[in-house]
Amino acid sequence: MIPPKDKPLWCDIAFRMLMNTVSYPIEYGKVLIQIGYEPIPPRPTTTLFGKPALALPNIFQYVIYIKNVDGFTGCYRGLIPKLCAYTVSATAFEKTSKSIKFKDEPSKDDLEESQKRKKCIYEFIRDLISRMIGIIISHPLDVIALRMMAQFVGGETKYNGLFRSFVEVYKANGIMGYYAGLLPRLIGNAAGLVIVSSSTYAIDKFIKNDRELRPYAFIATTITYPFLVISHCMAVNNCGLIAGLPPQMPIYNSWLDCLSHLWSTNQLKRGNSLLWRYYTGPQVLINGKLIPLNKYNFHLQSTT
Repeated sequence: MIPPKDKPLWCDIAFRMLMNTVSYPIEYGKVLIQIGYEPIPPRPTTTLFGKPALALPNIFQYVIYIKNVDGFTGCYRGLIPKLCAYTVSATAFEKTSKSIKFKDEPSKDDLEESQKRKKCIYEFIRDLISRMIGIIISHPLDVIALRMMAQFVGGETKYNGLFRSFVEVYKANGIMGYYAGLLPRLIGNAAGLVIVSSSTYAIDKFIKNDRELRPYAFIATTITYPFLVISHCMAVNNCGLIAGLPPQMPIYNSWLDCLSHLWSTNQLKRGNSLLWRYYTGPQVLINGKLIPLNKYNFHLQSTT
């Protein structure tokens, strides 16, 4: 997330670190869902329209499961590198943004249409470069955080401690391991910024003061969400953890291979809905009941 420009950097970082810490168990559970780990089998149910479906536990039930297995502190696996990643990214964004200057950039808000367009383009270029640099610099820390979280699947302790984890990433995947999943993350963020910037310009031009008609940030997040899922899967894929190896996850040759597989199994949106979750993978209807075909990633017997 880009730090607001009207707040001091240290103030924004402190606030975001507090919010990230409070909400971290939910983020943790969401990451496990994104990489395809479902410890509780789905139960037969029906949708609002009466259609048979397989319901998965909501995010709060998921977090309770994590707590029951790992305890309260276990709900905070990977928190330290995640906070470090945000701090590094926010600092890099701020410093880069301030260092990028354009000689003929308009400085006033009350401008003619051509000047507004030029100002919008310059701001987009500045934000894009700053965001990409922030992501690239902080990505190794995000990889470590994701792998610490993914250890929950197999109960490993390979990635334990920040400095030890840096060594473990290199041992597992070499230098490229620090940037596993980087490309889809960059593409997703760039696409999101394009949507937000172009929508901001268009809506400011035609609907100047109606902020309630500006859902472009939500739309951008929804459209680019699959890239986040792919990035997280690639960050843990084939890294020596059960979470990133068959049968839990296929070994992907590239992020495009991951995209193709998730697309074919209708899994690109997993984790997008946290309260009403339905199993959308391969399934078959037998005697009026839906049965999931790939049960390998359901690690508990059904209690219903």
